[in-house]
Amino acid sequence: MKRTLIGIAICATLMASNPALAQDEEEVPSVQGEDFSMDPALSEDPNAIVVPELSAAERQAAIAAARGPETAKASGAELRGLDKVTGQLLDFHLAAGEMAEFGRLQVTLGECRFPAKDPEADAYAELTVFDKRVNQTVFSGWMIASAPALSAMDDPRYDVWVMSCSKS
Repeated sequence: MKRTLIGIAICATLMASNPALAQDEEEVPSVQGEDFSMDPALSEDPNAIVVPELSAAERQAAIAAARGPETAKASGAELRGLDKVTGQLLDFHLAAGEMAEFGRLQVTLGECRFPAKDPEADAYAELTVFDKRVNQTVFSGWMIASAPALSAMDDPRYDVWVMSCSKS
């Protein structure tokens, strides 16, 4: 029995190493005399990095791309609140600077913006949400209607999100 196991182990080892032994050795080409300079962008020396000079038109295009789409300011926003415990869903309108209460939350709209070229495309609202029970601000920032999870209010009971901007 022992001899059989030893024989099987030796055969398995030979079979596993056989493909490696069967490979031909590949000769590595010589690279002597060739210049392999390091990419200046990977250099630790900041003076080694050469920044190409842009034309005035290229600079303006880069600035415009960095700014993003042109936005317009709306007079207010349509918001939606959800009480996760009761399932109550409430749609409410806020004018800029106005505050509304939803459960124990006080929601204040700073401003609402939308893409000037396509007003129906999206809405960006600056909101401040204050929790009266814990006496502190639980959210302060911009919410985006098309991506509510991107900057969501984190509350175990309530959700508030932006639906659209009011253009009137």
